[in-house]
Amino acid sequence: MSGLRAHVVVAREHFAVDASLEVAPGETVAVMGPSGAGKSTLLQALAGLEPLTAGEIAVGGRVVDRVAPRVKTEPMKRGVVLLGQDARLFPHLSVRENVAFGPRASGVGARTARDSADEWLVRVGLPGAGDRMPRELSGGEGQRVAVARALAASPQVVLLDEPLVALDPETAGEIRRMLRDQLAGTTTVAVTHDAADAVALADRLIVLESGRVTQSGPVREVLGAPASGFVASIAGVNRLIGVASDGGWRSGELRLTPAIGAPRARDGARLAAVFRPSDVRIIDPASSDADTWRTRIARLEATLAGVRVHTEVCEVDVSLGAAVGLAPGDPVQLRIDPAVVRFVAVR
Repeated sequence: MSGLRAHVVVAREHFAVDASLEVAPGETVAVMGPSGAGKSTLLQALAGLEPLTAGEIAVGGRVVDRVAPRVKTEPMKRGVVLLGQDARLFPHLSVRENVAFGPRASGVGARTARDSADEWLVRVGLPGAGDRMPRELSGGEGQRVAVARALAASPQVVLLDEPLVALDPETAGEIRRMLRDQLAGTTTVAVTHDAADAVALADRLIVLESGRVTQSGPVREVLGAPASGFVASIAGVNRLIGVASDGGWRSGELRLTPAIGAPRARDGARLAAVFRPSDVRIIDPASSDADTWRTRIARLEATLAGVRVHTEVCEVDVSLGAAVGLAPGDPVQLRIDPAVVRFVAVR
């Protein structure tokens, strides 16, 4: 097995990516970030499809791309394959010949390559599909064939650029499970916009914002302690910035005391309070209980379980019944139990 080590710098007139990553042999690392953060640019550079401005890329300890002294390995000779949203199967070749293409291009005999292709089609859940043409496949079937074609070439590194984004939820779930099984032990970098993909597929998560890595670590640790509003949004939690104060925590009118679970911090140290929308309560406006604060409703959003109330400071999940009578602009009184709040130091 081969690992991946890279420092990718790609500079353009109005945009730049400057990111380092190291993926151990057999490890899967997910990359998440807002639109325009540079995720696809990062993958394109790793695949050799985007020229580096500076930096170095090594696969299995072999430098395949470097600006100075110059090293430039052709994409086909890097041992890296890139799978995107579009399966990009060769339309004039059968499914079997598509999967056999990589091994045949590397010198494997036609019969051996075709037998191997049939074995891979079984592994990705398409037994007996070898004689079909790409135009006869559904979107999910096309992605399965694309995975088989990529892995049949015995790549050292697999790059995934949101391969599930165009699929319906049921099909995406099936392909996600197949990817998890088939990529086990394969060094993989997976760009995704879905936290479910990161949790299901990856060992670690890297967050890329404005071309820079802003947070990294085990997937659940990153999602559980978001270092930015973006990470909080994909984790489905609220993140309020405040400061340590007299053994507690405060942010504007809201004060949590005692701040259970808060790291020991000097007064004035910046801390983020992280909590789920379902843990916030809308209470009687006349209440003066501790751990409450007043705000206004910005908008209401229907959810599968009820209604998400977006206020000026955080989000609150309520039932359909509890949402009756609520409207944008209404003042509300909120309460949160400090016991369910996680406090994270703000860097």
